[in-house]
Amino acid sequence: MSVRSQTESSSVVEISVPGESAGERLDRFLPEALKGRGVATSRALVQSWIKNAAVLVDGKQVKPRHALVEGELIQTTISQVSRSEIEGEAIDIEIIFEDEDIVVVNKAHGLVVHPASGNLDGTLVNALMHHCKGQLCRMAGDDRPGIVHRLDKDTSGCLVAAKNESAYHSLVAQFSGRETDKIYRAVVSGVPASEGGTFITQIGRHPVNRKKMAVLKPPAGKEAITDFRVLRSDSTAKWASVECIIHTGRTHQIRVHLKECLHCPILGDPVYGQPRRQKVQVNRMMLHASQLSLTHPGTSDRMTFSAPLPDEFLAFE
Repeated sequence: MSVRSQTESSSVVEISVPGESAGERLDRFLPEALKGRGVATSRALVQSWIKNAAVLVDGKQVKPRHALVEGELIQTTISQVSRSEIEGEAIDIEIIFEDEDIVVVNKAHGLVVHPASGNLDGTLVNALMHHCKGQLCRMAGDDRPGIVHRLDKDTSGCLVAAKNESAYHSLVAQFSGRETDKIYRAVVSGVPASEGGTFITQIGRHPVNRKKMAVLKPPAGKEAITDFRVLRSDSTAKWASVECIIHTGRTHQIRVHLKECLHCPILGDPVYGQPRRQKVQVNRMMLHASQLSLTHPGTSDRMTFSAPLPDEFLAFE
């Protein structure tokens, strides 16, 4: 992976604890709160900052498990030291829409969104850096320029990236404020007992397998809302084509809801579906982000982008 060096810099982000977050652990609250301010991070990184006094509450160092009190002022010093800037790679990507503010792509199945451990190059970000000639917003960090939301590696479909700071802040606010509309298509193993409905649960990290997410009992986890309707099913072959509309963006939300609430895991899902035991065999996870609606950051026009169903889905239409 080609990189360029980054000089040291730091900034302080101040957040006042809202009433609805009173009692929540600091290390659980802060990653999502920082995301709303345009700073992408993780709980593990936040815990490290807290332990190293880069996070202060009312001017004092506290522990990660500190229970928040309404009105407390959280000050987070965010440093960037010798980070690497991702270079572009000539990877074929399908552009749905592009202008000076945003670029919308139809992400291919199997393509990782941004570099991380185990995938340092060959990602969508590398492809976008090449396509956009480096003109992507760096607010989310040098390892994920332009990224305001993600799709799992095995999920295909609509994804938007920000080219400048104004577009980035607008899109982050829209996603965190539930102002975007996201429609997915899935093919599941089994035939659902209901033709449609809405799942409203709490989703969080699985208590045993930390690589998985799970439906949890309140107050654990975060609210996850998914509407679904069955479009077509085959009781003999034991599959169904399902449309899902998500109102929240929890990790693996659709995959968890279809498995745990509908009791019909997605075909080919390597984490939740046990593909080898499924009656219908496919060569990918059958989840596709078919439509994304948002307000354009520059024009304020409401826009809807669509990604056509991949060939693998056509047999289930």
